[in-house]
Amino acid sequence: MRPVEGTILTVVREAADAASAAAAEGKQLVDVLDAAHIAATDALANTPELLPVLKEAGVVDAGAAGFLLLLDVLLNVTAGRPVPEPEAISLGAGAVGGAVRGGVSGAVSGATADQNAVAELAHEGGVGDLRYEVMYFLEAPDETVPAFKDVWAGIGDSIVVVGGDGLWNCHIHTDDIGSSIEAALDCGRPRNIRVTDLMEQVEEERWVREAPPEQEQPPDTPVPTAVVAVATGDGVRRIFRSLGVQNIVAGGQSMNPSTAQILEAVEMSPADEVVVLPNNKNIIAVAEQVDGLTASNADRMTQCAAHVESGEVTQAVRGSASPAGPVSAGDYIGLSRRGIEVVAPTLAGAATGLLDVLVGDDHEIVTVIEGEGASAAATRRITEWLAEHHPGVAAEIHHGGQPLYPYLLSVE
Repeated sequence: MRPVEGTILTVVREAADAASAAAAEGKQLVDVLDAAHIAATDALANTPELLPVLKEAGVVDAGAAGFLLLLDVLLNVTAGRPVPEPEAISLGAGAVGGAVRGGVSGAVSGATADQNAVAELAHEGGVGDLRYEVMYFLEAPDETVPAFKDVWAGIGDSIVVVGGDGLWNCHIHTDDIGSSIEAALDCGRPRNIRVTDLMEQVEEERWVREAPPEQEQPPDTPVPTAVVAVATGDGVRRIFRSLGVQNIVAGGQSMNPSTAQILEAVEMSPADEVVVLPNNKNIIAVAEQVDGLTASNADRMTQCAAHVESGEVTQAVRGSASPAGPVSAGDYIGLSRRGIEVVAPTLAGAATGLLDVLVGDDHEIVTVIEGEGASAAATRRITEWLAEHHPGVAAEIHHGGQPLYPYLLSVE
């Protein structure tokens, strides 16, 4: 709603002007694209001169760089020109979740020192002093939307409100989540509300960017005892890698691996002794068929695991009875090793109800692994509940990406 020079908008406009001029002269398609590409290249290089935050970080606008790549691909298709090889270019700006006030587009890609500078600016307040990103669909009469935009203009930035015929897609950066949603209630009905903490997003992006590359330990580097884990979800696999797991077999609740797949991973492991973590009761029987598992280490791990309470939250697909009461399709259920502990109509309610069962006076750490279906609002409700009911317990949040289970919980 408030365009800023030095973003993708500048580069697209200058490329379009050049293309229009070439077309007006009767140029052929390739020549028109050439003109657009030349203008876009010059405009991209000039973006730091137009937007101080880019110049300070020593980067160009990321969305604009992506647009230039689109023109490269168009010239590849129409004229057979090679697409430039990837290189460590400096991309910035919306880089940190669209955090430049006024709405710089794009996202950080690659790991360069200049991108670290952009992240530093975010933490120092130089980029994006509005913390939350709020998005939702708004069902409202078209004539009420101008007043809605006026309200939003007073409480945030990076505002986008597009649509029509009674349905609008709304986006804002703000420090006032409540007012940004209440504004919708004054003129219609918001749905599919999503709130993202941009500062947490920046911190996570930095952690992922600075983390060492994921790779399996080379087979020629022996270890006393290797670990093979069955897991699904990029984040869960990343956590296992960080804990020293040598090999990971894809699998889970709905995709059980075969004995042959587990055996292959065991045989690839650079150790005489191997521990297999099935991580799902459906896979235990398959894993037990693999010969050569070391019993002593498994016994010690079992003893350690006995001191850890674990649970998971999922959604019921059909109605049934349970020790925690009747379950209807669509209900959220919290499960421990003992079975169903909690039935609740909301995701956050099931997660906090399960923690109420699992967390005791002697516990110190609760690890929450977010999967598909988790939301920032539900995670925040979980951490708030812990702070209120167990102020001495530390909460660790990880993004697992696992399907079927929005939350996996560990209490120790």
